[in-house]
Amino acid sequence: MSEPAPLTDSGVVELGAEAAIAGRPTAGQALAQSLDEAASRRPKSRNIRSLGHLFPFVAGHRRDAAAAGVFLITAAGSTLGMTGAVRLLVDELNVARTAHAAVATVAPWFWGLGGVAVALALSSALRYFFVTKLGERVVADLRKAVYGHILSLDPAFFLMTRTGEVLSRLTTDIQIVENLLTTSISVSLRNILMLAGGLAYMLVVSPKLTGLILLTFPVVIAPLFLFGRRVRALTASTQDQFARAIGHAGETLDALEIVQAFGREEAGAARFGEAVENSFRTSLRRMSARAVMTAAVITLVFGGIVWILWLGVNFVFKGELTWGTFVQFALLAVVTASSVGALGESWGDVQKAAGAMERVSDLLAARPGIAAPSHPITLVSPARGEVALENVTFAYPGRPDLPALKGFSLAVKPGERVALVGPSGAGKSTVFRLLLRFYDPQAGRVLLDGVDVRDADPVEVRARMALVAQESPLFSGTAMENVRFGREDASLEEVEAAVRAAQAEQFLTALPEGLDTQIGERARALSGGQRQRLAIARALVRHAPILLLDEATSALDAENERLVQRALDEAMVGHTTLVIAHRLATVLKADRIVVMDEGRVVETGSHHELVAKNGLYARLAALQFGEAA
Repeated sequence: MSEPAPLTDSGVVELGAEAAIAGRPTAGQALAQSLDEAASRRPKSRNIRSLGHLFPFVAGHRRDAAAAGVFLITAAGSTLGMTGAVRLLVDELNVARTAHAAVATVAPWFWGLGGVAVALALSSALRYFFVTKLGERVVADLRKAVYGHILSLDPAFFLMTRTGEVLSRLTTDIQIVENLLTTSISVSLRNILMLAGGLAYMLVVSPKLTGLILLTFPVVIAPLFLFGRRVRALTASTQDQFARAIGHAGETLDALEIVQAFGREEAGAARFGEAVENSFRTSLRRMSARAVMTAAVITLVFGGIVWILWLGVNFVFKGELTWGTFVQFALLAVVTASSVGALGESWGDVQKAAGAMERVSDLLAARPGIAAPSHPITLVSPARGEVALENVTFAYPGRPDLPALKGFSLAVKPGERVALVGPSGAGKSTVFRLLLRFYDPQAGRVLLDGVDVRDADPVEVRARMALVAQESPLFSGTAMENVRFGREDASLEEVEAAVRAAQAEQFLTALPEGLDTQIGERARALSGGQRQRLAIARALVRHAPILLLDEATSALDAENERLVQRALDEAMVGHTTLVIAHRLATVLKADRIVVMDEGRVVETGSHHELVAKNGLYARLAALQFGEAA
C-alpha cells in the first residue's frame, strides 16, 4: 500500500491540514478538487427550518434582537398609520366646502400626517441600525464558532471532507447567511408585518372588499410555485459552475510558475473564461426565470387591485364607503400587494440562505473522533519521554482493508535516539501520527510515559512532542512569529538560541529587519532550506521532551545538512528522539535503527549490525553507500 505523504506539524492547526495528512500535493489543487466535489454534492433542499440553528447565536444578543423587533413593528405600524392619517385628511377635505374652512380645519391633519411621517422615518432608521447590527454580530459569532470548531476536528474528518469544501462553507455559505441577516431578513420581516397588518386593517375598513382580495391570493401565489423550483435549480447550478471556475483559478495560481514555464497562460485563461461564461449563461437563464416570475406576480397582484378599486368606487357611489375610506383602502391594498411582491422576490434569498445554513450546520455538527475523555489521566510530571506502541494495528479511514501498521510494537526509552527506516509506504509516518494521537489504532495501545494516550488529554500529549516534518509549512508574518509558533511565551533569548541551534542565524540576520522581517505568505520569500531551518528552530524552541523528526533535513543541501544535523545531534541530548529518514547517512549515530516494511518491524540494530544481517537494511545501504550486501 502507499502511505500518505509525510506529516506536517500544522496538521490540525490550518485548514490545509488535509493536504498534509492525506498527501494532497498543493492547496490550489485541493481547492479545485474539493470545489468540484462540493458542486456535485451540494444539497438541493431549501428547508428553511435550518435557519433555526441561528437562534442560539441570536439569543446571546437579546437586547439588540428586542430593539430590532420593536422598531420593525413601529416602522410597519407607522406605514399603516400613514393610511389612516390620509383617510382622515381626505374625509375632512370632503366635508370642507370653502377654501377658508378647509385651511382652518385641514391644517391639523397635515401636522398629524407629518408626525406619522417623522415616526416612520425614525422607526425605519432604527430598524435598519439594530437589524444590521444584530446580523453582523451574529455572523461574526458564527464565523468564530465555525472556525474554532474546525480547529477541533481531527485529521480523519479531513480525509473524508475536502479542505476546499470546508473553506467554501466558512466563506461563501456564511456570506450568504450574512446577506440574509443584514438585508433580506429585515425586508422579509417588514413585509410580513405589512402584509399581516395591512390585511387586518383592510378587514376593519371594508370586510367585503378584503374578502374579494383574499379570493385572488391563490392566483397570485401560483407563479411562485411554478417558477420557484426552476429558479432554485438554476441558482444552484450557477453557484456550482462558478465554484468550478474558482477551483481551476486556485489550482492554476498555485502552480503559476509551472504554467508560465510551459507557456500555458493563454490556455489557462481560456479555460477559466469558458467556465465563467458557462456560469454566466446559466445565471442568465436564472435571471430570466426570476424576471418572468416577478412580472407574473406583479401583473396578477396589481390587476387584481385595479379590479378591486373599480368595485370600491362603485361602493362609494352607492354610499357604502366614504372617499377617505376608499383612499385608505386603496393605499392599504397597494402596500399589501407590494409586500406580497417583495416577499416573492426575497423568498429565493431566504431559501438560498437556508441551504447555506444547512451546510454550515452540518459542519458544526461534525464531532472529532479524537477527543479528551471525560476524566483524562494526568501525565506524570516531570515528563520522562518514554513512548511505546504495543501490538498496534491501524488502517486509515476509508482504507480498512489496507492497514498501515500490522501488529507493530516499539518501545523507546527516555533519552534514546531511534531511527525508523524503510521503503515508502512502510508505515513510518503513521507511527508519528499515532504518537501525536491524530488517530487511534484499531488494535493495540500507544503509551506515553506509561499512560495510554486514549486516556489522556490530546493537548497534553502533543505538548510533550515537537515535530519537524519533511515539508513543514510556515505562516505569513515575521520570522519571530513563526519561531514562537512553537511556544508562544518563548523569550527573545530562547528564540535566538533556537535559531542558532538550527543554523538559521546567518540568513536571518541578513534580512532587512532580522527576526522581525515579514517573510510573506507561506514564507515564500525564503528558500526551501531556509524555511526548513526556521521550522527546526520552531521545534527546538518548544523544549519538548520528545523530538519527532520526519525527514527534517531533506530540503537542505549537503553543507547545510551537515550543519543542521550537527545542531540536531546537540539538541537530541537529553531528549527522546524518533527520526524518520530515507537517507541513511542521517541516522548512523542513532542508538537503534528500526527497519520497517509493510507495517511491521523486520529488523532492529545498529548500522553495522544490520548491514551484517544482509537483509532489507543491507540492500538499502548497498544502494546508498555502495556497501556489499
